[in-house]
Amino acid sequence: MDTTVKTLLFASLLLPLSILPIRADTNNAVAPKPTPVAATPTPKPKPTPDPEHPVSSVPGETKAQHDARMGWWRDAKFGMFVHWGVYSVPAGYYNSKRVAGYGEWIMNRGKIPMAEYQTFAQQFISDKFDAAQFVAAAKNAGMKYIVITSKHHDGFAMFKTKVNGWNIFSATPFKKDPLEELAKECRKQGIRLGFYYSQAQDWNNGGAATRGKWDKAQEYSMDDYIDKTAIPQIKEILTNYGSDTPAVVWWDTPVDMTPERAARIDAVIQKLRPGLIQNNRLGGEFKGDTETPEQNIPPQGYPGRDWETCMTLNGTWGFTKDDHNWKSLETIIHNLCDIASKGGNYLLNVGPDSHGEIPPESVKRLAEVGEWMKVNGEAIYGTTATPFDMLMGSYGPTQMDKKGKPVTPFIPDWKWRATSKPGHVYLMVFAWPDKGSYTIPALKQKITGATLLADPTAILSVTQDDKGTTISGLPPKAPDAIASVIDLKY
Repeated sequence: MDTTVKTLLFASLLLPLSILPIRADTNNAVAPKPTPVAATPTPKPKPTPDPEHPVSSVPGETKAQHDARMGWWRDAKFGMFVHWGVYSVPAGYYNSKRVAGYGEWIMNRGKIPMAEYQTFAQQFISDKFDAAQFVAAAKNAGMKYIVITSKHHDGFAMFKTKVNGWNIFSATPFKKDPLEELAKECRKQGIRLGFYYSQAQDWNNGGAATRGKWDKAQEYSMDDYIDKTAIPQIKEILTNYGSDTPAVVWWDTPVDMTPERAARIDAVIQKLRPGLIQNNRLGGEFKGDTETPEQNIPPQGYPGRDWETCMTLNGTWGFTKDDHNWKSLETIIHNLCDIASKGGNYLLNVGPDSHGEIPPESVKRLAEVGEWMKVNGEAIYGTTATPFDMLMGSYGPTQMDKKGKPVTPFIPDWKWRATSKPGHVYLMVFAWPDKGSYTIPALKQKITGATLLADPTAILSVTQDDKGTTISGLPPKAPDAIASVIDLKY
């Protein structure tokens, strides 16, 4: 992952030029002046979005087909991202010095030569990896799917591949395929499994490299890499793990990906797994099915588009031994509520170490989220965005970022959020009132009853008018210290 890497869009400027030849004339007649020609072509009307054919990874897909295909993913709302690979061996340090940036980028940021980096594989022992514990950690958190790095930018395949020896089965003492074990365990525990695959950047197999390559051994044809490494491995991860796996393919950082290269990769998807959910990072102007904001929550989500915020539990994606900046339970639950209220999904990351163990702090925090979800999950799963047309926060003063670019930060207002599903509006209250009642903006639905999910015995009443909706009878103390949910039925 790297927020600095973005797809560049180029606009071409068409300059029509009309040249009329001047014919030689034996009578020395003056050539007629050419007829004036318009300097620019007549502008074409902008295409209007077709509500019956939404932006999709499947050509020609109708809205009904798209809704059916995306249904499970929209209902899930909460998933686990897993960044695990050889980069967990150096764990953020090279030559005894901390390398700035995300842990999984250490080869690039530290400019580690290929031959030296590849020696880390022998220390990637994965002796504590337990697929059942991995999946259980996600399930205990209330997560419905997992997306794991099948290959990150260092080109190391976390599966048994026939393409080359740079993989967990051939190059490490582990001698197993963790994706195969995870696929079986996900099936057993009722969790869907998706694969992240770095289709463009590959620092050991000749793919692209952000900020340029630093080792002559990396010099290789990008098209040869696409044809001889990426596409063969993509075929493997699409076909080796059962008809239900992967449920999602998660592309990343489309450096040097042209429309033609992206089309060659997408053709493999359409042939082997048509309808597979894809994100928007393949490159080459490929839109995919989902937007993927990273480490942030858009103020209003992406109306009309499926989207998923991916976020770290601490400060980095891949394991870094001195990163203990863990997000609080309050932050995670607030983020989950905020994202669901805007119609999005929350993909929360864990970074296992070189032994294959998810850090205990991550497991603990996920279990705490799961306790909240056991009580309040119906306000998250299967919901759609808030029925209130309002911005929950405000924009702060414009500032300059590290690159000197002006940015206007959005400052969320952490008082309450709401989600919807047929017959229900769920009000998630962060700042509990001390007067026994709570008023929110007016609702068009006629509310027939209200229940506290954490305390169904509480007797609540609701009054409505064109100025607002008031819930009365609330207990003096919040049923949940972080987010108490009121189910408004209609």
